[in-house]
Formats: sequence, C-alpha cells, structure tokens
Amino acid sequence: MIFKCRHCDNNLGEPVLDLGNHPPSNAYLIKEQLDIQEVTYPLKLFVCNKCWLAQLPEYAKANELFTRDYAYFSSTSSSWCNHAKDYVEKAAKRFNLNKNSFVIEIASNDGYLLQYVEKLGIKCIGVEPTHETALEAEKKGIKTVKEFFGEKLAYRLKNENLIPETGVDLIVANNVLAHVPDINDFIKGAKFILKESGIFSIEFPHLLNLLINNQFDTIYHEHYSYLSLSFIRRLSRKFGLNLFDVESINTHGGSLRVWLSKDKKKDVSKNVFMILEKEKAFNIESIEIFRNLQLNAEKIKDNFLQFLLNSKIENDIVCGYGAAAKANTLLNFAGVKRDLIKFIVDNSPSKQNKYMPGSLIPILSADKLEKENIKKIIIFPWNIVEEISTSLKNKDIYTFIPNFKKW
Repeated sequence: MIFKCRHCDNNLGEPVLDLGNHPPSNAYLIKEQLDIQEVTYPLKLFVCNKCWLAQLPEYAKANELFTRDYAYFSSTSSSWCNHAKDYVEKAAKRFNLNKNSFVIEIASNDGYLLQYVEKLGIKCIGVEPTHETALEAEKKGIKTVKEFFGEKLAYRLKNENLIPETGVDLIVANNVLAHVPDINDFIKGAKFILKESGIFSIEFPHLLNLLINNQFDTIYHEHYSYLSLSFIRRLSRKFGLNLFDVESINTHGGSLRVWLSKDKKKDVSKNVFMILEKEKAFNIESIEIFRNLQLNAEKIKDNFLQFLLNSKIENDIVCGYGAAAKANTLLNFAGVKRDLIKFIVDNSPSKQNKYMPGSLIPILSADKLEKENIKKIIIFPWNIVEEISTSLKNKDIYTFIPNFKKW
C-alpha cells in the first residue's frame, strides 16, 4: 500500500522503523474489557523524501485515539505545571500581555497552563477535544471549546465571538502539532485567528533528539508527526508565517519552542540559524540518517528483555513507574506481559485500577510499592526520572532509553 505525505502529498517509500502492531497507547482497559479482543494498528515510521516530514500514516483516526475518556491529565506532573507557569510568565513579559490581551491554547488539556494566564488577569480560552480533561479545565473556571482545532473551528470561533474580531494576541500550541493528522489545516486555522501583531508559539519534541538518543518509545499512534526545525520553517513559510525565534528546552527528552508571527519583517534570531545548522550538520534531511533506528530499537528491546528474564531467574520482582504512552510502545514492542513486570504504578487517578493496553499489566497507586516492598523499579517516563526518583528512596531504579542505566 502506498501512503501519501500529510504535508506535501508526496508518495512515501518504505518505512524506516517497524515496531509491529500496537493498540492505541492511551487506550487503558478496565477489568471487564480484559477478555475482549483489542484493536491494534501497525506502528511504522515513514520519512518523506521531498519535505522531510517524519510521520506515521493515519492508521487510526484522531477521534478514535483522543476519546471522551482520554486518560492523560497534564496537571499530574508538577514539573510540567512548573514548565507551564514559567512559559506564561516569560511570554507575558516578552510580548507585553495584559488585561486587554487575549490568549488561546490549542489542546489545553485540564487547564494546566491557562490557569496561570487567568491568574495574570489575561482573558483566555482553551480548545480541547477530550471531554474528561476539558471538564477539569472548566472546574478551574477556564472556558473550553470541546472540539478538534482546524480551519473550520477557527472561523466559528470568530463568527460566534468566542475570540476578539481582530484576532488573538498569543496562540499556544504546546505538544499538539505532532498529534494533528492534517497539519496544513491546523496552521491555516491558527493563522486565521492570529492578530496581525500576534504571536504563535509551538512546542514539540525535537526529531534530532529522537535520532541521537534512540527515543523510539516516543513513537505511538497519537503522534502522527516527528518534527525538525527545518520542516517547521518550511511549513510556516508555505502559509505566510515568519519563524523568528526558537528555544531549546529540556521537556520530553529535548524539545523546541518556536515563535511565529505574520510580520515578515520581524528580525530572525540567531538561534534559528544555529539550530538549522546543527540539523544540517547531522544530515537530518536524508534517509540514511534514519537507517539505524530499527537496529537501535531492537538492541534496547533485547537489553530490556534480558534484564527482565535475569530478574525472574533471580526471583526479583520488577515493577514499573509511570503508565505513560512511551511505556506502552516499549512493552508492546518487546512483547512483555505481567509475568515479567508485576504491576505499574501511576499518580494519575484516571489510570489507577486499569490495565496497560496490549500487555494487560495492572496499574496501581504508588503506595503499592511500599506495601509489597518492591526493590527493582523501571521508570518508563525517563524524561522526568529526576522528579520521580526523589520519591523512591532505597530502591533500585532503572531506565532503558537512551540506553540501560541504573540510577
């Protein structure tokens, strides 16, 4: 079957990474669903050799992945909330946002970021298609539109006076562009609601770090695209936006925060050219650079399985910490079940007492670790290992990406 690039419609060639068939990574199961056959989809990464967008075909539709009971709540991570607070304070100061300004966040989740916008007295609105997270935002007093964002919704936001007629001062799109099947439609919609003097910011995990650090577990069906700065500049130029600045940030294993505007005369920061040059030096726009992805992923899988099998032989119980989407990619790629990992703990009540998709490993609250005196713990969300490890005294803590490590 020939797939088309979601940006330029070019024919995609052979996949550069094949992780097998997986259920959606956030489709956590309740006990009554354990005997029902799960729906799985291929998890194969392709790279367009015309626009160089790394991507998954739309095996699963967005409304099948981001359902009413979508279980990811941003506020459960204190470090992520601190990141959001810092972002809001810096953006407000840099772009002189005040009570006369208007901010919109696309994929506003449970209001983790807009709560800080409101505290500054700045008018705002969120767009969030997953019902349960949107309800949490509304409990915080944040007006939320429960729909997927695109050009059609952008027109309605203006026509129904949900945003100012002149447009919004700041569009926040943190870790959402990768989740969008039609990125062209998304960017057109954002441009339509952006004030002529407005600013549009996008955060996304940097493809360069995925390649350098073997972060293949960040590949799952909810992530349709894997983004480089080179591609983002190409995308923004196509729709008449000026990428004038970029920051490297440490979230999600190394991300970029880009700043866009309609003002073509706005000076472009030297940071943009520095990161573009770094990508060029790595040869990121070549198929050859992706060739090692499969081999590296299989090496990590083998090390992971060897560790679990050796632990079982030694009668050591192994548990996991963090029922993250990246955990499901690793577990299902390796074919791990609860005979090798007894349970996984998570701080999110929405995941507790459910089961991991595919592996069917139970998800429990963190106090279970002490009750059962577990010593060996694998931290799956390795990007926040420092935050998690502070609560795990006298435990043997391990991560496997970018490589096997005992903390």
